[in-house]
This record gives sequence, structure tokens and C-alpha cells, in this order.
Amino acid sequence: MVNNRSIVHMDLDTFFVSCERLLDSRLNGKPVLIGGTSDRGVVASCSYEARTFGVHSAMPMRMAKQLCPEAIILRGNSGIYTKFSQNVTDVIKESVPLYEKTSIDEFYLDLTGMDKFFGCHKLASELRQRIIKETGLPISFGLSLNKTVSKIATGEAKPNNEIRVISGTEKPFLAPLSVKKIPMVGNVTYKALCDLGVKRIKTVQDMPMELMHKVLGKNGLSIWKKANGIDNSPVIQYHERKSISTERTFGQDTTNVHKLRGLVIAMAENLAFQLRRGNKLTACVTFKIRYSDFQTYTQQQRIPYSAMDHNIIPVVLDLFKKLYNRRLLVRLIGVKFSHLVEGGHQINLFEDNEMHLNLAQALDKMRERYGDRAVMNAAGMEAKTISRWNPFTGEPPPLLANRHQ
Repeated sequence: MVNNRSIVHMDLDTFFVSCERLLDSRLNGKPVLIGGTSDRGVVASCSYEARTFGVHSAMPMRMAKQLCPEAIILRGNSGIYTKFSQNVTDVIKESVPLYEKTSIDEFYLDLTGMDKFFGCHKLASELRQRIIKETGLPISFGLSLNKTVSKIATGEAKPNNEIRVISGTEKPFLAPLSVKKIPMVGNVTYKALCDLGVKRIKTVQDMPMELMHKVLGKNGLSIWKKANGIDNSPVIQYHERKSISTERTFGQDTTNVHKLRGLVIAMAENLAFQLRRGNKLTACVTFKIRYSDFQTYTQQQRIPYSAMDHNIIPVVLDLFKKLYNRRLLVRLIGVKFSHLVEGGHQINLFEDNEMHLNLAQALDKMRERYGDRAVMNAAGMEAKTISRWNPFTGEPPPLLANRHQ
């Protein structure tokens, strides 16, 4: 069945920019940047007009402004993008038997067997046209027998187009492309491959698999397989989360221990609420701190399974105390809960008294009704909202903070 699969990769083109253009047609045809507007901000999305100036996503906003001074810069609105994403998801959900949403603007569809009834390419093409018609958003897709080839094909199809790679032609299709097109080949791996004289996928195809494994280890083996169009990974509709985390980069490096401690408490409190809302428990707490010189430290601690504030917050504060160096300016802090398992916090009945359980339930009801910051620990009141999304519903998180009015 592996050779008879029909996997479609769909990607909404310059998604955030496209959403903004639907809301304001004056942005059409103009270079648009979306992301953090401060000097420390990064570009989350940019229009094709901006890309002609050399701008790309994840670039520092300051550099993007220098390359494209006439660009229109927007902070972005995660609520609006999530809504548009959901509209696309609803259309896909109605049309195909199995899909996987891998980010706010990317989908994999498994149409295996549908060719007996409709023709997979015809079905995918009609679905793309329906999405464009009903949502107004441009979208591209690649169709092949696996995820890797389809994703690369989508990249080649952009902007707003489609490519079908017929079974058996995967290697010739991939051969002339840059190795950077292979998913999982980042800047470090690309440099390592360039040092070997490998710049095109064809060179990898011609190399013995053992050599790639010897040079790059397990990673090299995966790259060799992908370069040869081999990828048996299935389309999975739901991913069980094994961790949740949040982090905050400060607009200005700080040594304000009161501010740092308050934010740590707010982060831990919010994540504990997300655990309870998702009916999960954590057994491992991690704290992360990055100083102004970009030195980054993390420390974790195993705990008995819990989702209760009074069990988790002291542990996070203890890790913060161990890693915090008063003589250095802090750039970023983060909190992560891992080793998640299914099971409500009632599992703690033997160690938590009734007062703690009743308090948690009352607070959670208020947050569900009025918002996650409707009621909070006094020490964390200065912190802005950490998150309003439920990480256990299968939906990807919004990527940007709400736009300032």
C-alpha cells in the first residue's frame, strides 16, 4: 500500500499577510511585514513583494526595515488568524476522510483509495478551488505518494498553484532541487552538506546511504531517504501532546527580581490551569533562563504526578532561584511541563486536602467563563496574558500577540 498512497500537502500562501489583505484591500500589491514591531521583534510573515527585497520570515524586524524601508509593518492579530485557519479546517474536514493539521496554515490529506471514485488530483484540485472561493485565501498543494515529496512539491508550486508528482517520478522531480528544500535540513545541516560539496538533492541520491550515515549519523540516514523520495510516515489526525510550555522575551533586558518572580508564577499558574483543563498531569517541571550574553541555562525536576498550583509553583520558583544570577541581565525566561499523562487532578486526592481541590475547581470555572486572567495569583498580576488557547484540542497555538488598538 505504501507505493499506492496519495498524500496531499496543502499550505496557505503568506497566510498572515493574506488574512490582513482580506480585511484591508489597500494592502494588496504592497510589501507587508507582520511580526514584532520593536527593534527586538522578528518577521513572522511577509508578502512576496517584500521578499523581492531579500526579506524572509524569522528575520530581525530591524534588518527587514533596512532592506525594505517602504514596507507596511503590522503587529498582527492571532485571534483573526485562528478564525481564518478554522474556516479552512472546516472546509477540509467536510471534504476528506483523513487529514492532519500540522500548524496554523499547513495540512496533510490522505486520499489513498479515493482515486477509485473521484480521482485524487481532481478531488484535491476541486478542494483547493473551494477553499479559495469560500475563504478568499490563496492556497497551494503538492500531491505525491508521501509527505516529504508532497511538502517539497508545495514549495515548488507556490504562489497559489498546485503540482502533482506521479508515482515513480519522485527521484527525477527532486534531483535538481537544492538540499535545503528537504524538510529537516536547517542552516547548520546545510552548511555541513555544503562542506562535503553537496548542494543538490541529486548528489545525495548518488551517494551511498552508509556514507551519509557515517558523516551525519541518524540525521544523515533520514536525509538520504527523503532525498530518494522514501517516507512511510502516516497522516495522523491527532497528536498526543507530551509537553506544554511558554516563554517570554523581554523588550529590555532586566534584573528586576520582583518582575521576574511575578512572571514565573504567572507562567506556572497558567500552564497548571491548561493541564487541568486538558485533564492532564505532569511529572517533570523545567525552567529556562537566557541572559543578555545569550548564555542559556535549563534545569528540570521530577515531581509526583500533579496539576495543582500549590504543588507545581514552589518547584518552578525553586528552579528559578537556583538558576538566577543577580549580576547578569535577563533576556528570556520559560517554563515547561513534560511527561504528561491522561488523568484528572482528582488523582491527587490522597495528598491534596478538599480545600485545595475546591479552590482549583472554582478558579478554573471562572477562567473558563471570563478568560484565563480573570482571576490570578496576586504575585503574577503584572504579567500580561500568557495564553488563551487550549493545547489539548488538537489545534495549533496562535503565533502572535493581539494587535494593540
